[in-house]
Amino acid sequence: MRLQGCVFSSFSKLAAESLSSASSRRKHVCLLSQSATIMAEEAKKLAAYAAVDNHVQNNQVVGVGSGSTIVYAVDRLAERVRQEKLNIVCVPTSFQARQLILQHGLTLSDLDRHPELDVAIDGADEVDAELTLIKGGGGCLTQEKIVAGCAKHFVVIADFRKDSKALGQQWKKGVPIEVIPMAYVPVSRTIAKRFGGEANLRMAVSKAGPVVTDNSNFILDWKFERAENWKEVNTAIKMIPGVVDTGLFVGMAERAYFGMEDGSVQVRDPSVN
Repeated sequence: MRLQGCVFSSFSKLAAESLSSASSRRKHVCLLSQSATIMAEEAKKLAAYAAVDNHVQNNQVVGVGSGSTIVYAVDRLAERVRQEKLNIVCVPTSFQARQLILQHGLTLSDLDRHPELDVAIDGADEVDAELTLIKGGGGCLTQEKIVAGCAKHFVVIADFRKDSKALGQQWKKGVPIEVIPMAYVPVSRTIAKRFGGEANLRMAVSKAGPVVTDNSNFILDWKFERAENWKEVNTAIKMIPGVVDTGLFVGMAERAYFGMEDGSVQVRDPSVN
């Protein structure tokens, strides 16, 4: 009986040590994940502050983008407006951007009253070496593209995770494409047939059914198979009946700011051909 008790005691000790080791590993992984998240958030802030400081001046109309990085840009914009008594008018790209502008006490406007913007600042899901962007992870691609197209200068802000040599290296969820709801099946089939890959309807997380944009449309996420001539592909997809716009921003951004892991900010301009 004592032998059985000894074996059971040893087993219990090994089990306890194993559980303790597993718990320690989980804590280590959790701490690493938290550290990476904190680093990415700080990188977003660095990029956003640099862009606002370098491109926003008094008496300007500013396009305000959407997403997590733009939160820091609006923070800095509001700070400068208060400290420097700037006269700034803001045009949002989404309901989220509109709420951020109002929450910070900034002057809200729209393209009816201000159809020409001095500068638009927005984030991106991925930025390649030529400043071609994938945008629309948050579902605001069409309004973001409209606002960017109305701006004299379009500036992108991102953290180091969004930087890549070619589209698809970092962002694996595909190119967002906003479509009229009744057309999502034929558009999806046409894209797959003409360009390969697959275009899937984006489903909502906290509601039943698909994601619905601010324009009451659906979003397809096209997971492409290879690098393309993005200018030609963007034009071709936009010509498919039922497509509103794509998340490909080609030849639009004039500068990108990347917050880096070491606390620096990397600036990229398009290459001159």
